Amino acid sequence: MKQKVFCLVFGLILVSMAAFGQTPEELIQEADALYADMQDMETAEKALSLYREALVAAEDKYEAYWKIARMLYYIGEHKEKKKERQNTFAQGVYHAEKAMALEAEKPDGYYWRGVNNGKYGETRGVLKSLSLVKPIKSDMNKVIELNRGYEDGGPDRVMGRVFLKLPGFAGGSKDKSLEHLLKSKEYGPEDALTRAYLGDTLLAMKEVEKARAELEYVINLPDDPLWVSSLKQSKELAQEILENKKFRKK
Repeated sequence: MKQKVFCLVFGLILVSMAAFGQTPEELIQEADALYADMQDMETAEKALSLYREALVAAEDKYEAYWKIARMLYYIGEHKEKKKERQNTFAQGVYHAEKAMALEAEKPDGYYWRGVNNGKYGETRGVLKSLSLVKPIKSDMNKVIELNRGYEDGGPDRVMGRVFLKLPGFAGGSKDKSLEHLLKSKEYGPEDALTRAYLGDTLLAMKEVEKARAELEYVINLPDDPLWVSSLKQSKELAQEILENKKFRKK
């Protein structure tokens, strides 16, 4: 235990020493480089520390706020304990809202608040998180208005998943899910998560062969070690859907 504490403290000291004397812009550039090549939690935590260093020193804090929110989303995705995931996503929501308050007509804050809220709700379960549906939809509609192609069709990807997972009495709709996911695919035709979600929606609509084509596309993609690609999780999801008993019915 003492050794783990020492390693953590030593790591923070190294980050602080590296950050000493750097401008906020330089800190963000360094963190961006780590983000672009992010393959493990250690790299992710270092990038997060650099973004936080930049936030303290920056005059214009918008970029630091939304990039912290983005970073917390990916870190939260890789936390194992439910409570830790919830706390991380909640922090992501907080930082995204700070960004939104600074730049109300830029998409970043809205998008990362929406996805962090979505993941927070996912950890609690759909029925316990119905109160989050309206703000998530509102955020994604705002991103669609500002930049529909953001994150390779990210807002439509989120909306497509929301409409599939919501029960009918709460506004769920397979048709609306399909509409949004097809639009997301237009902006990000190679995005693995969009294609996996689309396969799931098509299966729910009993379009079995179309669903199979989407899911097999995801599974056959070359492996990518980067966290930011979400490819590993997308492949696991596609495989899980393919094992659905609906595919075995003749």
